[in-house]
Amino acid sequence: DPDMPFVPSLPEDQFILVEEGDPAVIPCRTSDPDAQVTLVNSLDKSVYALYDTKQGFIGNFPAGSYTCKTMVKGVEFKSDEFLIYIIRATSQLPVEIEALKTVYKTGETIVVTCVVFDNEVVNLQWNYPGKVKEKGLIKLDDIKVPSQKLVYTLTIPEASVKDTGDYECTARHATKEVKENKKVAITVHDKGFVHLEPQFSPLEAVNLHEVKNFVVDVQ
Repeated sequence: DPDMPFVPSLPEDQFILVEEGDPAVIPCRTSDPDAQVTLVNSLDKSVYALYDTKQGFIGNFPAGSYTCKTMVKGVEFKSDEFLIYIIRATSQLPVEIEALKTVYKTGETIVVTCVVFDNEVVNLQWNYPGKVKEKGLIKLDDIKVPSQKLVYTLTIPEASVKDTGDYECTARHATKEVKENKKVAITVHDKGFVHLEPQFSPLEAVNLHEVKNFVVDVQ
Protein backbone atom coordinates (compact mmCIF):
# COMPACT_ATOMS: atom_id res chain seq x y z
CA ASP A 1 0.00 0.00 0.00
CA PRO A 2 1.92 3.07 -1.21
CA ASP A 3 -0.23 5.36 0.98
CA MET A 4 0.56 3.37 4.13
CA PRO A 5 3.96 1.70 3.79
CA PHE A 6 4.13 0.83 7.51
CA VAL A 7 1.65 -1.67 8.92
CA PRO A 8 -0.28 0.13 11.71
CA SER A 9 0.88 -0.97 15.15
CA LEU A 10 -1.24 -1.62 18.22
CA PRO A 11 -0.73 0.82 21.13
CA GLU A 12 0.62 -1.97 23.33
CA ASP A 13 3.26 -2.82 20.68
CA GLN A 14 4.74 0.66 20.98
CA PHE A 15 5.95 0.05 24.55
CA ILE A 16 8.70 -2.56 24.58
CA LEU A 17 9.91 -4.05 27.85
CA VAL A 18 13.26 -5.83 27.62
CA GLU A 19 15.51 -7.30 30.27
CA GLU A 20 19.08 -6.06 30.63
CA GLY A 21 21.31 -7.69 28.00
CA ASP A 22 18.45 -9.25 26.01
CA PRO A 23 17.73 -8.42 22.35
CA ALA A 24 14.54 -6.56 21.47
CA VAL A 25 12.29 -6.31 18.41
CA ILE A 26 11.12 -2.91 17.20
CA PRO A 27 8.05 -4.06 15.22
CA CYS A 28 7.87 -1.58 12.33
CA ARG A 29 6.79 -3.82 9.45
CA THR A 30 6.25 -2.66 5.88
CA SER A 31 3.47 -3.49 3.44
CA ASP A 32 6.17 -3.76 0.73
CA PRO A 33 8.69 -6.52 1.55
CA ASP A 34 11.27 -4.84 -0.71
CA ALA A 35 11.09 -1.45 1.02
CA GLN A 36 14.35 0.00 2.32
CA VAL A 37 13.83 0.84 5.99
CA THR A 38 16.01 2.96 8.28
CA LEU A 39 15.88 3.02 12.09
CA VAL A 40 16.56 6.33 13.88
CA ASN A 41 16.73 7.26 17.55
CA SER A 42 15.29 10.30 19.36
CA LEU A 43 18.20 12.43 18.03
CA ASP A 44 17.25 11.43 14.47
CA LYS A 45 20.50 9.49 14.13
CA SER A 46 20.57 6.22 12.21
CA VAL A 47 20.85 3.05 14.29
CA TYR A 48 22.31 -0.10 12.73
CA ALA A 49 20.31 -3.28 13.35
CA LEU A 50 19.18 -6.40 11.51
CA TYR A 51 15.86 -5.86 9.69
CA ASP A 52 13.32 -8.63 9.20
CA THR A 53 10.34 -7.63 7.03
CA LYS A 54 8.03 -9.94 9.02
CA GLN A 55 9.17 -8.75 12.47
CA GLY A 56 11.00 -5.43 12.34
CA PHE A 57 14.42 -4.37 13.63
CA ILE A 58 16.17 -6.87 15.91
CA GLY A 59 19.07 -5.97 18.17
CA ASN A 60 20.34 -4.84 21.56
CA PHE A 61 19.07 -1.30 21.88
CA PRO A 62 19.61 1.25 24.66
CA ALA A 63 16.48 2.52 26.39
CA GLY A 64 14.81 5.35 24.51
CA SER A 65 12.60 6.36 21.61
CA TYR A 66 12.91 4.90 18.09
CA THR A 67 11.20 5.54 14.75
CA CYS A 68 11.44 3.80 11.37
CA LYS A 69 11.65 5.61 8.03
CA THR A 70 11.15 4.54 4.44
CA MET A 71 10.84 6.24 1.02
CA VAL A 72 7.99 5.66 -1.44
CA LYS A 73 8.30 7.43 -4.82
CA GLY A 74 10.52 10.10 -3.30
CA VAL A 75 8.22 10.72 -0.33
CA GLU A 76 9.48 9.93 3.19
CA PHE A 77 7.18 8.07 5.57
CA LYS A 78 7.68 7.56 9.31
CA SER A 79 6.36 4.75 11.46
CA ASP A 80 4.81 5.17 14.89
CA GLU A 81 7.22 5.96 17.73
CA PHE A 82 8.45 2.95 19.72
CA LEU A 83 9.64 3.28 23.33
CA ILE A 84 12.12 0.77 24.76
CA TYR A 85 12.34 0.31 28.51
CA ILE A 86 15.24 -1.66 29.98
CA ILE A 87 14.21 -3.50 33.14
CA ARG A 88 16.26 -5.23 35.80
CA ALA A 89 15.01 -8.76 36.29
CA THR A 90 16.13 -12.23 37.28
CA SER A 91 14.82 -15.56 36.04
CA GLN A 92 13.63 -16.30 39.58
CA LEU A 93 11.23 -14.28 41.73
CA PRO A 94 12.51 -13.96 45.30
CA VAL A 95 9.45 -12.98 47.36
CA GLU A 96 8.96 -12.51 51.11
CA ILE A 97 5.79 -11.72 53.04
CA GLU A 98 5.95 -9.93 56.38
CA ALA A 99 3.33 -9.06 59.01
CA LEU A 100 4.03 -6.75 61.95
CA LYS A 101 1.92 -9.14 64.02
CA THR A 102 -0.49 -11.97 63.29
CA VAL A 103 -3.05 -11.42 66.09
CA TYR A 104 -5.20 -8.28 66.19
CA LYS A 105 -8.18 -6.87 68.08
CA THR A 106 -11.31 -5.46 66.43
CA GLY A 107 -10.73 -1.86 65.35
CA GLU A 108 -6.97 -2.19 64.92
CA THR A 109 -5.19 -1.72 61.56
CA ILE A 110 -3.77 -4.82 59.85
CA VAL A 111 -0.52 -4.24 57.95
CA VAL A 112 1.04 -6.89 55.68
CA THR A 113 3.94 -6.31 53.28
CA CYS A 114 5.07 -8.37 50.31
CA VAL A 115 8.63 -7.72 49.10
CA VAL A 116 9.91 -8.69 45.63
CA PHE A 117 13.71 -8.64 45.24
CA ASP A 118 15.91 -8.02 42.16
CA ASN A 119 13.01 -7.36 39.76
CA GLU A 120 11.85 -3.94 38.62
CA VAL A 121 8.56 -4.86 36.94
CA VAL A 122 6.20 -7.53 38.25
CA ASN A 123 2.46 -8.07 38.37
CA LEU A 124 1.45 -8.56 42.00
CA GLN A 125 -1.99 -9.55 43.25
CA TRP A 126 -3.33 -9.84 46.79
CA ASN A 127 -5.86 -12.35 48.09
CA TYR A 128 -7.32 -11.74 51.53
CA PRO A 129 -10.69 -12.11 53.31
CA GLY A 130 -11.84 -8.52 52.66
CA LYS A 131 -10.85 -8.40 48.97
CA VAL A 132 -14.44 -8.74 47.67
CA LYS A 133 -15.37 -5.55 49.54
CA GLU A 134 -12.11 -3.90 48.41
CA LYS A 135 -11.35 -3.17 52.01
CA GLY A 136 -7.57 -3.09 51.61
CA LEU A 137 -5.39 -0.11 50.73
CA ILE A 138 -2.34 -1.01 48.62
CA LYS A 139 0.84 1.05 48.38
CA LEU A 140 4.00 0.37 46.33
CA ASP A 141 7.49 1.57 47.22
CA ASP A 142 10.16 1.05 44.53
CA ILE A 143 13.51 0.94 46.35
CA LYS A 144 16.68 0.92 44.23
CA VAL A 145 19.44 1.53 46.81
CA PRO A 146 21.34 -0.39 48.10
CA SER A 147 19.56 -3.09 46.06
CA GLN A 148 16.42 -3.37 43.92
CA LYS A 149 13.24 -4.31 45.74
CA LEU A 150 9.53 -3.64 45.33
CA VAL A 151 7.67 -3.28 48.63
CA TYR A 152 3.89 -3.75 48.37
CA THR A 153 2.03 -2.81 51.57
CA LEU A 154 -1.54 -3.96 52.22
CA THR A 155 -3.37 -2.04 54.96
CA ILE A 156 -6.76 -3.05 56.40
CA PRO A 157 -8.17 -0.22 58.57
CA GLU A 158 -10.72 -0.90 61.31
CA ALA A 159 -10.25 -4.68 61.28
CA SER A 160 -13.12 -6.95 62.28
CA VAL A 161 -13.41 -10.65 63.07
CA LYS A 162 -14.38 -11.17 59.40
CA ASP A 163 -10.84 -10.15 58.42
CA THR A 164 -9.45 -13.35 59.98
CA GLY A 165 -7.86 -15.66 57.41
CA ASP A 166 -4.99 -16.10 54.97
CA TYR A 167 -3.30 -13.07 53.43
CA GLU A 168 -1.59 -14.12 50.20
CA CYS A 169 0.45 -12.22 47.61
CA THR A 170 1.18 -13.65 44.16
CA ALA A 171 3.95 -12.11 42.03
CA ARG A 172 4.22 -12.77 38.29
CA HIS A 173 7.32 -12.11 36.20
CA ALA A 174 7.02 -9.30 33.62
CA THR A 175 8.53 -11.23 30.71
CA LYS A 176 8.64 -14.90 31.76
CA GLU A 177 6.04 -17.44 32.80
CA VAL A 178 7.30 -17.43 36.38
CA LYS A 179 5.23 -16.78 39.47
CA GLU A 180 5.74 -17.00 43.23
CA ASN A 181 3.26 -16.71 46.06
CA LYS A 182 3.58 -16.38 49.83
CA LYS A 183 0.94 -16.21 52.57
CA VAL A 184 0.53 -15.52 56.26
CA ALA A 185 -2.39 -16.31 58.58
CA ILE A 186 -3.96 -13.37 60.43
CA THR A 187 -6.40 -13.68 63.37
CA VAL A 188 -8.69 -10.88 64.55
CA HIS A 189 -10.38 -11.22 67.98
CA ASP A 190 -13.57 -9.43 68.97
CA LYS A 191 -11.89 -8.03 72.09
CA GLY A 192 -8.80 -8.40 74.20
CA PHE A 193 -8.70 -11.57 76.30
CA VAL A 194 -6.08 -10.81 78.96
CA HIS A 195 -7.35 -9.30 82.25
CA LEU A 196 -4.95 -7.86 84.84
CA GLU A 197 -5.80 -7.25 88.52
CA PRO A 198 -3.02 -5.43 90.39
CA GLN A 199 -3.05 -6.02 94.17
CA PHE A 200 -1.67 -2.55 94.94
CA SER A 201 -2.54 1.11 94.55
CA PRO A 202 -1.56 3.37 91.62
CA LEU A 203 0.85 5.15 94.00
CA GLU A 204 2.89 3.23 96.59
CA ALA A 205 5.41 4.51 99.14
CA VAL A 206 8.46 2.48 100.14
CA ASN A 207 10.85 3.18 103.01
CA LEU A 208 14.58 3.17 102.39
CA HIS A 209 15.94 -0.41 102.30
CA GLU A 210 12.40 -1.82 102.58
CA VAL A 211 11.63 -4.84 100.39
CA LYS A 212 8.13 -4.73 98.99
CA ASN A 213 6.31 -7.19 96.72
CA PHE A 214 3.95 -6.14 93.97
CA VAL A 215 1.46 -8.82 92.95
CA VAL A 216 -0.64 -8.91 89.77
CA ASP A 217 -3.30 -11.52 89.02
CA VAL A 218 -3.45 -12.37 85.27
CA GLN A 219 -6.57 -13.98 83.81
